[in-house]
Amino acid sequence: MSLLISGGRIIDPANRIDTIADIYISEGKVAALGEQAGMFQPQDSIDASGMIVCPGLVDLYVRIPEPGYEHKGTVESETKAAAAGGVTSLCCPPTTLPVIDSPSVATSIQKLASQSGYCRIWPIGAITTGLRGKQLSEMATLKKAGCVGVTNTRAPFANNRVLLRCLEYAASQEMTVCLNPVDSYLEQGGCVHNGQFSTRLGLAGIPETAETVALARDLLLVEQTGVRAHFGQVSTSRSVDMIADAQAKGLQVPADASIHHLLSTDESIQGFNCLYHIQPPLRDKADRQRLREGVSEGIISAICSQHQPHETAAKMAPFAETEAGISGVETLLSQALELVDNGTLDLPTLVARLTCNPAESARINAGNIGVGETADICIFDPEECWQFSEKSMYSTGRNSPLLNTQLKGRVRYTLIEGRKVYQA
Repeated sequence: MSLLISGGRIIDPANRIDTIADIYISEGKVAALGEQAGMFQPQDSIDASGMIVCPGLVDLYVRIPEPGYEHKGTVESETKAAAAGGVTSLCCPPTTLPVIDSPSVATSIQKLASQSGYCRIWPIGAITTGLRGKQLSEMATLKKAGCVGVTNTRAPFANNRVLLRCLEYAASQEMTVCLNPVDSYLEQGGCVHNGQFSTRLGLAGIPETAETVALARDLLLVEQTGVRAHFGQVSTSRSVDMIADAQAKGLQVPADASIHHLLSTDESIQGFNCLYHIQPPLRDKADRQRLREGVSEGIISAICSQHQPHETAAKMAPFAETEAGISGVETLLSQALELVDNGTLDLPTLVARLTCNPAESARINAGNIGVGETADICIFDPEECWQFSEKSMYSTGRNSPLLNTQLKGRVRYTLIEGRKVYQA
């Protein structure tokens, strides 16, 4: 299959490309940029005039409920949603049932993704058996099964010695450890950020120290073991400063933030709006501002959707009893473009935070469309306004606060190996 994408503005930060040119795709790879490659005869074409052509987005956190929670979503439904959001590669946490602590679960998820054909899935394995924080998982076999890293998500470790042994084992296998710093005792019982809005609504708050105390511990142990760590979904101003200090000392500690924490604050929970119930919780305006600065400065090198689909019933309860999470992979790009509109980032930098930077953190071959590379591509119109509604959604999870709102910036095409897997 050969394809010509003509007239688009190509933004490929990995290869320092930002130009208006044509892309020639043959046999699933980029054959040429700009000038035609030999006697190229396209079987199909896309007129991308006025649009941005960039590598397919790489999302470091998309929860895939299957196996075990198919009522919340399946591999097919959530990868189809990812494609609609321009995402061609995603990392899924091991929060399935059974959890991804064995090669069979990891390979099963990848096989289902391959059969669906909408998006590539890179599983992250459980660092402890069953995510129970007590016994080390077989990280070596998880790596062979395709896991790009290991994590205990936000589940606690039995003690710091177990965490230390996990990091030592991961370091010996040259595996990335994905850390979501949280002190379970400081977080216990809380559901929102500890601030004026938690007080006003009478909801139990989670202090910023629930994150920073755990982050301090994690950074010390990362330094001691030499393991390559990635800090996911950081949410506080102090966390950004601590990670910046660690990076300045030479530690390999890239980090990401969710688009929700970059755009929203705890003010959004007013009226007990449980659609904004997420963990870590939305913080205050000062935290949001420092997170934006961290993304701009490159301290936080990636932006993720933190996609967590839920059935309707999961949000139909008093705020503190609802399940945390937002269905966000389909709106990631449109939301992220707000960071360009408000002056936080320029467009090429934003594209880097959504493509090559997360790909580098996950150590996967994605996030660039240089000649000879796999043609995983997102084509979007940054100016088009569109209505986000249940009818337009592909995810099973309808738990998005953006439903029935107008968004700016729309994915027009998503390609996997030059094959159209989504067209608006």
